[in-house]
Amino acid sequence: MYLLVAYDVSTTTPAGQRRLRHVAKACLDYGQRVQNSVFECKVAPAEYVALKQRLLKIIDSETDSIRIYNLGNNWQHRVEHHGKDMGFDIDGLLMV
Repeated sequence: MYLLVAYDVSTTTPAGQRRLRHVAKACLDYGQRVQNSVFECKVAPAEYVALKQRLLKIIDSETDSIRIYNLGNNWQHRVEHHGKDMGFDIDGLLMV
């Protein structure tokens, strides 16, 4: 399944700044950053559950928010890109 994960973490405190880094790291473990606080992730159903649980453990639900959009398996017809960076091929080779 193809997910779009967007988040807003309050960074007015050192704890908030730490949560922001941890949320970004969790998202990087499952996908690719496409905007400052937006990630595209291609995951199996079990990975989706693990990512969601991990994110919910990190955030402070009183001050932070996370939105997860499930674009499904036919995502190529649901995603449009306009502008500078063409993005990346999520099914392509990933070099680390």
